[in-house]
Amino acid sequence: MTQVSIPQTGHEIPETEIPSREEIKYYQVGSFAVGNRLVPEALRSVQSEVNRFNSLTSGHRACQGCGEALGARYAVDAAMNAAHNDLIAINATGCLEVFSTPYPETSWNLPWMHSLFGNAPAVASGAAAGLRAMGKKTRVLAQGGDGGTVDIGMGAISGMFERNDDVLYVCYDNEAYMNTGVQRSGATPPTARTATTQPVGKEPGNVWGQGKDMARIAMAHEIPYVATATVADLRDLEYKVNKAMGFHGARYIHVLVPCPLGWGAPSNITVKLARLATQSGLFPVFEAEHGEVTSVQKIRRPVRVEEYLKLQRRFAHLFKKGADPAVIERLQQLANRNIRRYDLIDDDSLDLLVKHEETEA
Repeated sequence: MTQVSIPQTGHEIPETEIPSREEIKYYQVGSFAVGNRLVPEALRSVQSEVNRFNSLTSGHRACQGCGEALGARYAVDAAMNAAHNDLIAINATGCLEVFSTPYPETSWNLPWMHSLFGNAPAVASGAAAGLRAMGKKTRVLAQGGDGGTVDIGMGAISGMFERNDDVLYVCYDNEAYMNTGVQRSGATPPTARTATTQPVGKEPGNVWGQGKDMARIAMAHEIPYVATATVADLRDLEYKVNKAMGFHGARYIHVLVPCPLGWGAPSNITVKLARLATQSGLFPVFEAEHGEVTSVQKIRRPVRVEEYLKLQRRFAHLFKKGADPAVIERLQQLANRNIRRYDLIDDDSLDLLVKHEETEA
């Protein structure tokens, strides 16, 4: 039976005995600090613990509202907790590496190694093999952005998956190469404006039919564990990191981390954007084991995609005078496909979506 570490306890218990992260109810809305006092200590979030390890500490140079800084702090702290503070991190080149380690300084409090842009999975695999050869039980976490994961590092991460190396890889997806000037990546959504996909021509912004669904690619390798998450749901992200650390072999977590700079959004709505991405169906949140989906995060309050798109300047051209409304509807259909594929909403809500599509048609 799979063993999983519960936050703050450090003890491993059978996965079937772990309370769902969705069962905790917070009656003081908006305050995790107050809400966490209403539940047993073993069920409180890692971030609520004043004595947490604090893997990514103050002094880094991330932009205000940086989703990647939030995601990395949440994920690595949870992994450190699950590994009893015996963890090393391998970091691909990218925003996270640049803003956290301006030479000769660092904001990391754990053993941390900078790899090249595309070989973090290979370096992590080597580190795991070396530690095993020395008889050490130190766990290995690799991390990178979408560029270093779905594009430049694709071969290295596929090899890591195929060998089933004992590494947890976390991709912080901000949907473009933000550190080098907001160029399109394989994770950039259709129609989005970037420095290399300008909003001009008959089909402005990023082209349709390109890019990669990295979570599904990971699932196709049938590795022990794959999950998606966002910075909008701390408990869900921590739960999945803890669960992933309970497995041995290759594991992959894909975290949506909005970028205020690249997305053209206010720095104070990073979490709101991540939540709207899931509520619209554009970013499905789920878990998979050995290639099969095992759980999905249902959409409690479905929203139309324009509620998510209109808050970002990278999609501003879709709402200008004379813009083709069919483009937004095409994005809605993309979200609806995700909703059907992962069964993200109940049948009644799905019927309403179908009727809306028929009306629009």
